[in-house]
Amino acid sequence: MGIFEPFRAIGYITSTVPFSVQRLGTETFVTVSVGKAFQIYNCAKLNLVIISPQLPKKIRALASYRDYTFVAFGNEIAVFRRAHQVATWSKHVAKVDLLLVFGEHVLSLDVEGNMFIWAFKGIEEHLAPIGNLQLTGKFTPTSIVHPDTYLNKVLVGSQEGPLQLWNINTKKMLYQFKGWGSSVTSCVSSPALDVVAIGCADGKIHVHNIKLDEEIVTFEHASRGAVTALSFSTDGRPLLASGGSFGVISIWNLNKKRLQSVIRDAHDSSIISLNFLANEPVLMSASADNSLKMWIFDTNDGDPRLLRFRSGHSAPPLCIRFYSNGRHILSAGQDRAFRLFSVIQEQQSRELSQRHISRRAKKLRLKEEELKLKPVVSFDCAEIRERDWCNVVTCHMDTAEAYVWRLQNFVLGEHILKPCPENPTPIKACAISACGNFAVVGTAGGWIERFNLQSGISRGSYFDMSEKRRYAHDGEVIGVACDSTNTLMISAGYHGDLKVWDFKKRELKSQWDVGCSLVKIVYHRVNGLLATVADDFVIRLYDVVTLKMVREFRGHTDRITDLCFSEDGKWVISSSMDGSLRIWDVILAKQIDGVHVDVPITALSLSPNMDVLATAHSDQNGVYLWVNQSMFSGLPSVESYASGKDVVNVKLPSVSALTSSEADDDMDRQVLENSEALQASSFSISQKQIPELVTLSLLPKSQWQSLINLDIIKARNKPIEPPKKPEKAPFFLRSIPSLSGDILFKANDSEADGENEENNKKDQNSMKNFDALESPFSKHLKSSWDSKHFLDFTNYMKSLSPSALDMELRMLEIIDEDVEEELIKRPEFILIGQLLDYFINEVSCKNDFEFMQAVVKLFLKIHGETIRCHPSLQEKAKKLLETQSLVWQKMEKLFQSTRCIVTFLSNSQF
Repeated sequence: MGIFEPFRAIGYITSTVPFSVQRLGTETFVTVSVGKAFQIYNCAKLNLVIISPQLPKKIRALASYRDYTFVAFGNEIAVFRRAHQVATWSKHVAKVDLLLVFGEHVLSLDVEGNMFIWAFKGIEEHLAPIGNLQLTGKFTPTSIVHPDTYLNKVLVGSQEGPLQLWNINTKKMLYQFKGWGSSVTSCVSSPALDVVAIGCADGKIHVHNIKLDEEIVTFEHASRGAVTALSFSTDGRPLLASGGSFGVISIWNLNKKRLQSVIRDAHDSSIISLNFLANEPVLMSASADNSLKMWIFDTNDGDPRLLRFRSGHSAPPLCIRFYSNGRHILSAGQDRAFRLFSVIQEQQSRELSQRHISRRAKKLRLKEEELKLKPVVSFDCAEIRERDWCNVVTCHMDTAEAYVWRLQNFVLGEHILKPCPENPTPIKACAISACGNFAVVGTAGGWIERFNLQSGISRGSYFDMSEKRRYAHDGEVIGVACDSTNTLMISAGYHGDLKVWDFKKRELKSQWDVGCSLVKIVYHRVNGLLATVADDFVIRLYDVVTLKMVREFRGHTDRITDLCFSEDGKWVISSSMDGSLRIWDVILAKQIDGVHVDVPITALSLSPNMDVLATAHSDQNGVYLWVNQSMFSGLPSVESYASGKDVVNVKLPSVSALTSSEADDDMDRQVLENSEALQASSFSISQKQIPELVTLSLLPKSQWQSLINLDIIKARNKPIEPPKKPEKAPFFLRSIPSLSGDILFKANDSEADGENEENNKKDQNSMKNFDALESPFSKHLKSSWDSKHFLDFTNYMKSLSPSALDMELRMLEIIDEDVEEELIKRPEFILIGQLLDYFINEVSCKNDFEFMQAVVKLFLKIHGETIRCHPSLQEKAKKLLETQSLVWQKMEKLFQSTRCIVTFLSNSQF
């Protein structure tokens, strides 16, 4: 175990495996593959409902039926009921490529033409297939479909071109279609009997009658690449949708036998799967560009429009940064997209708008990618001015302008920053000041200029007047940074020169040379340290005030791709193309942990709370999250679980936090372990209470506040109208009153009188026995009193609602007055005394402080008169008052001290 452990991956929507659609009741769900796991979305809003555990290998095929999901990985098939794996079918020798739900059976077909038939009713582990057959001849299967009304028959397409019709019951081939001389890439059954649509690699779609072996119509698709997906409309419209290898979706009118509409740039990559939802004018599409989209046919001209979608990066991210106190991640990818990922809720992830790209592309008849900004190579953000103006600045590949973004509206800003208009060169670095008012950009020509973010106007350039030059650096500016008080601006040149400038006067204050070419710099505003990355694979830390190198870290064996400081400035985290991630302790001046992953890390960012580390990897389209174990393990020191100078091999986080083998065990033990851990932790806290520590109950604020204001709540919720009388019974049935409030009918007077007497006797007996019964409240209090351990009783009171706790306390109220000698023997009197002792103990220990204050107030409000009239209870009440006063004096002293410090700091002039 290291400091950072793999948690999960975000930003993955779908992969190159066709999705599966199933309908449960009135809702439709789509199951998509994401590498070694699958996800299920609700089509109503495309919200994520289930993530499966991770499988040992990548998923190759999917099928679903009701609550079951069948997943082919390698030469095995996993059967899931919702998110729990219930069986594994392993009979294939070759890799399974195709799955088909066939009634209450599942057909699996591997690359060598072996077809197995599985029954999933009454699934058991390692269930054997109920049948199998071998496809004859040189036949490599590429698609399989069940024609409607064809009992026990399936149609299989091949890479060689022919198609075969098989009866799986008799295990015989009934007929072979010669094909059209091109590989069959997709095959789908139509709502019309005996008709199927077959897509080929040459771009042609053949609508074929398999009963007569006659071709009905052929559509040409050659200019848009191979046909990769097909789907028939089932809502009564004669439409056929086809997807191509270039991301184009074509809609064909079967009655008119011509092209009806084209969705250009529907996706940025090949269409993987298409499906018309049952009896709805909605088409769902998935692509290899990591997106899932829904199109609706509700326009007057019959053209579809985009209804809703989920998408992620279609190319690996280049830069990532935590935002919004660690709840979101800003990510810029090679696909020219600038995205905001939510760490907490997948539905909040989105791509930032670049000014009506779709509309402009459609009008100019260009691809959306051609109109998008070039990939982002560097960006900076400031949350302090998010509500006022643009608060993100981006530098783009081979672009002489920097762009600003308004994250409050998720759009591209109105200003474009253009430094040095007379000699424009690509911008390589940017930074936003701590106040959020200024942006500083550096170019490949050595020019550094400052802009006002609100107006976009230039506020001056930085020149090195010592050498009488009209630029800041001799070569490319690889990094700029601003301090926390807008006093200093630090810049770095490619040739190794570091310079410190006066931020406002734009004058050079100091400079020094590193001695080798620089690649990247990172500045920490709190401790004033500047981390530099050189081409010699060494990380150097400089104090920008004293102009001295304070730390040097060596260990990477290849190009360092990124690094960042922790929020407190004690750690430096770096990544390299050698596949390692290393954590350096600035104070101890050594490496404290290191991990190695199979795919090199290209970008990283640590959340402000230091609880989550985000990484981006080469050739990976997602963002990977790692959890800081030091925040949750409870171990005393980092050295107890960190690897030190050693580098440990770890696997990348998966979409699901659990593997399939761990999921069932963890689900079974999770509740038990959590409850035991909670009890153990609570017991240890209560036994080893720190004397000056005040603990809170962690209950919702409304729960303990409602105890104080319960009378106000009852008065506010009092019904305006009196309760209505129950409906009258029919005139021929006579009713009698009852204690329960229900209507009782009697057939005759004698029977009614008898029943009345019995009911009255029962009610009297129950009232007599009521006092003898002990409530759970009194039982918990007595058991805690006997064991002198009040934790269980406190937890029991926390579990009660405010009204239930109020009722329990009122049940102890003494109404009738007895002789003093008899009164002190009553259970209610004894329980009141025990409660006073309990409050004295809990208030002195300062446990569950705010909850206890609320309970004590409610208790005294109910039983105050009883305590006032009896000397024995008065003594305990005085002791409670003394304890409460002593504890509150200490609390008030701490509050007052804190108030003085805050007032002093807020009125100080720096």
